[in-house]
Amino acid sequence: MGRARSILKGFKSLLHKTGRNAEIDEELRAFVQSSVDDKIGRGLSHDQARRAARAEVGSMDMVKHRVWSAGWESKAELFWSDLVYTLRRLIRMPGSVFVVALSIGLGIAANATIFSLVSKFVLAPAPVGDPSTLTTIFRTYDNGSCCNTLPMPVYRDLRSQAKSFSGVTAYDELVPASIGGGSAPERVWGQATTANFFDVAQLRMAAGRGFAGNEETAPVVVLGYALWQHRFSGDQAIVNKAITLGGQIYTVVGVAPKGFRGIDLVLDPQFWVPLGNLPQLTATAPDPESRRIQWVRAAARLKPGVTHAQAAAEMQVLGQRFATEHPETDKGDGFRLEPAGSLPPRDKRTLELFLAALLVVVLLVLCIACANVANLLLAQGAARQREMAVRVALGATRAQLLWQMLLESVVLALCGGGLGVALSVWATYALSSFKLPVPIPMDLAVGVDFRVVLYTLGLSLAAGIICGFVPAWRASRPSMPNGLKGEEALARPGARWSLRNLLVVAQITLSLVLLCAAGLFLRSLQGAAKIDIGFRSRGVLIVAIDPPLHSYTPTRTRQLLNSVREHILSLPGVIHATTTDGVPLSMGHRSDGFVAEGRPAPKEDSVVEMYMAGPEYFETLGIPVVAGHEFGTQDPAAPKVAVVNEELVRRLFQGDNPIGQHILDGGVPYEIVGVVKNTKSRSIGEDQRPIVYRSIDQAIDKDPSVDGYQFMVRYEGDPAPLAEAIRKEIHAQDASLAVFNTETMEEHVRDALFLPRLVGTLFSIFGSIGLLLASVGLYGVMSYAVSQRMKEIGIRMALGAEAKAVQRLFVRGGMWLVLISIGLGLPIALLSARLATSMLYGVRPYDLATFSAVPVLLVLVTLLACWIPSRRASRVDPMIALRVD
Repeated sequence: MGRARSILKGFKSLLHKTGRNAEIDEELRAFVQSSVDDKIGRGLSHDQARRAARAEVGSMDMVKHRVWSAGWESKAELFWSDLVYTLRRLIRMPGSVFVVALSIGLGIAANATIFSLVSKFVLAPAPVGDPSTLTTIFRTYDNGSCCNTLPMPVYRDLRSQAKSFSGVTAYDELVPASIGGGSAPERVWGQATTANFFDVAQLRMAAGRGFAGNEETAPVVVLGYALWQHRFSGDQAIVNKAITLGGQIYTVVGVAPKGFRGIDLVLDPQFWVPLGNLPQLTATAPDPESRRIQWVRAAARLKPGVTHAQAAAEMQVLGQRFATEHPETDKGDGFRLEPAGSLPPRDKRTLELFLAALLVVVLLVLCIACANVANLLLAQGAARQREMAVRVALGATRAQLLWQMLLESVVLALCGGGLGVALSVWATYALSSFKLPVPIPMDLAVGVDFRVVLYTLGLSLAAGIICGFVPAWRASRPSMPNGLKGEEALARPGARWSLRNLLVVAQITLSLVLLCAAGLFLRSLQGAAKIDIGFRSRGVLIVAIDPPLHSYTPTRTRQLLNSVREHILSLPGVIHATTTDGVPLSMGHRSDGFVAEGRPAPKEDSVVEMYMAGPEYFETLGIPVVAGHEFGTQDPAAPKVAVVNEELVRRLFQGDNPIGQHILDGGVPYEIVGVVKNTKSRSIGEDQRPIVYRSIDQAIDKDPSVDGYQFMVRYEGDPAPLAEAIRKEIHAQDASLAVFNTETMEEHVRDALFLPRLVGTLFSIFGSIGLLLASVGLYGVMSYAVSQRMKEIGIRMALGAEAKAVQRLFVRGGMWLVLISIGLGLPIALLSARLATSMLYGVRPYDLATFSAVPVLLVLVTLLACWIPSRRASRVDPMIALRVD
């Protein structure tokens, strides 16, 4: 309490200094008068007593100074005066401030942008109440392997038997539905949850409430904030209104708070319904009584006083109990607790390593910027030797000079940090434009939050101290005789190496490493774009619908798809049209184990990718048929047929002719009627996978798609009017159908290049920044060398040296630094390239073109940075140069 009063009193003193001085004067006068009265009482005269009292007190001004110095406010006042002096001085040198702020700002911007990814995917807690006590429960298998979702009976056992939790909830991660009413129908994704979901999450709803305990099967819905805003214009009276969801009538009971997109980190659900509604919303709802089907996520709220370790220990006990009670399904299974909102454990480690590597790279960029700024501050410190010497002569301590110089560098770094934050706002916006080629909603948007701002502040302070300490240390220790004469301490023409030269070598070396990495990833992007994906990407339009969301039976779905396809074929510009259940290169699709009838099981993995294909599928995508024929309109009741790719023939039939033979999927036979060329299935860089194409007419009945159905249309002309025409044809059949995921195949393939595009873009920017800063640093060193050797240049030219000889002298000195940097940087770049092997497509880590072109580019750019100052040196007038002090 007393400390708080002291601080408050200090603030009052700073704000009302005149009043505080008056108080001190009054206190001193009272003290002197008291001393005078005391001495008069002891027999001294008034004049004698007053002189004695003043002698005891001493100088009144000195006493006032000691009183001010006793409190923290004096140090604050001194800091403020130093800061004001620093700002006034920096205002008088806008050019240097701009260069330093821009240099550090570029380095800070790179770090802030990458740290925004770390903040989003690693540090950000789940957007729930008290996130530290909410945990996600994963199921392990094979005695500790991680991780799976839970069967519904296992969730119910945990909810009834776990004592560490105040509540346990479960939810199906993504449930598609079509929402109607108002504008055109729209396909949205949501989650089906247990009734206690919002209670366990401890959310403060934007409107209404969560689910009640008796609403496990009730037709009620909670809307996401974003869906409420764009679909219902933020209608404040939405609660208790009826909406159409998946062809069913639901009552809105609440709106989730802004920013809440479920407990998972990257998914983007837009509504929530009770779990009992799942059979009405999807035809593929799992059996809730099966202990083998793992499909629900589980989250639990720790009881007060229970730690994560205690809960994990109890979960191990429960896992052993369940394995004993249900050995046929639970043997070897256990549980793993993770903080709610974190990435799934199987993906978390990979992403963390990737982000850690990016953080190292951007710290290298900042190191280049710091070296550049340190070089500039060294030059400025050398130019201020006379000023520093005069200050020391007048009584300033070296600690005071060091503090003043450090304060200048920190202020400059903070200016750069502010610029870096502004640049990172733009950079994160651009970064959010990258998207994955998946049919489900994902929240990959990143931005500058308070964690990024605090990180940037700390990084700016560190950069200011690192950049400024050595220049400040050297400037605060001037050689007095030389300094008073104005001779700069760094002017040592005979010295071959200096601190500034070492900093330039470090800059160019690091820039070379970054440029080599950028070159590799750009070559990788180029190589990925040239990978043969096996099908046509140009001139193909994709349009999706999901009839089962509108209560379509398999027969009605088949009739609708065939009818819409026939109408699409009659549209102008359409060459071919087909239907499918999944677009290739969507990062994941259906797969199952197949074997060849009458043949031994293959030694290789027999998991096969499965696609449904309609008539003209292979002709639409330009996939060559090498044997047999493709599908026509197949009879759903006829024996099932399939078309396979060459990789499946190689694995299951060892290259023999498979036409007319059968493959089995869980005992279901498929007659092979065609063989087609290999195509990529999940990603561009994958090893070739075996693929089986099933007739969509025969597959819909028993195996409906969970991602909807796509029309793929080969066309000529502009895709925009064609997409609108297809939408009209679909709505002519059924106006309630939602049309979604409309894009060209070229756009889809570009999104499939997500990783090489992202990494190539980032490293290109980082490498360019490094090259720019290194070139500026080398230019600064050469310019400084020219200014310091002005007399020498004048003497040389007066003695007959040619301008070209002077120019060669400086270019040779600068290029010598560049060659040393290349010699140091190339081995580091080659070693670093080995670490990036897994992210390279179509290019080896020791790519000759990259490691040949980058040093040449570096030499050319740095040659220009040396040539400009050397040209200025060669034009010096000897008479003027010899008169320079």
